[in-house]
Amino acid sequence: MLTPTTLKKVFPNCDQPEKWTRPLNDTMRRFEVNTPKRVSAFLGQIAVESQELNKLEENLSYAPGRLTAVWPTRFPDAEKARPYSRNPEKLANAVYANRLGNGDEASRDGYRFRGRGLIQVTGRANYAKVGEALEIDLINMPDTLLDPKFAALSAGVFWSLNKLNQYADDDCLNDLTYKVTGSHDTAVLRKRYYDIMLEALFVPAQPELAGSWFE
Repeated sequence: MLTPTTLKKVFPNCDQPEKWTRPLNDTMRRFEVNTPKRVSAFLGQIAVESQELNKLEENLSYAPGRLTAVWPTRFPDAEKARPYSRNPEKLANAVYANRLGNGDEASRDGYRFRGRGLIQVTGRANYAKVGEALEIDLINMPDTLLDPKFAALSAGVFWSLNKLNQYADDDCLNDLTYKVTGSHDTAVLRKRYYDIMLEALFVPAQPELAGSWFE
């Protein structure tokens, strides 16, 4: 089981490890993230997704050059990108319109249902799906996913719905990363965190930590 001390060891940049241990332990128990491979994969993905538990909300404040790199079709040049630069609400409403269950740009669903949580839930349809699984009203209270308890549980729902324990069991870490991000761009970094978790939490020199996951 994670403690503030062990969590700080694997997430050294985490500002408040004490507020995360129970949410993470409860989530891993609920969704059967209960073997060294599963725990290491889950925590490794979260480490990157949330910048070691410090970021629970999608960053949508981009310079024009970044906008053209991320959305080259929509923003082919700096002139097209400039009205959306450093304007998170305008940007989200535009790029997420009519996608992921969202309404059109005027509905403002894009910003209302922007990415939140440890593995960011994005879009009205996904908020509805996660809310149903957790029996909470995320459509009317989307900021609930900024609470550590529900930020962690929503990541567990995503993990379970996408059957990611099986990917961890089968050592398919590149495919697991693709399921989380839709890209392999950060697979090396996520594997590095995975290795850190395995060594820090489950090495034979610390049998009391390894055994405690199976209580």
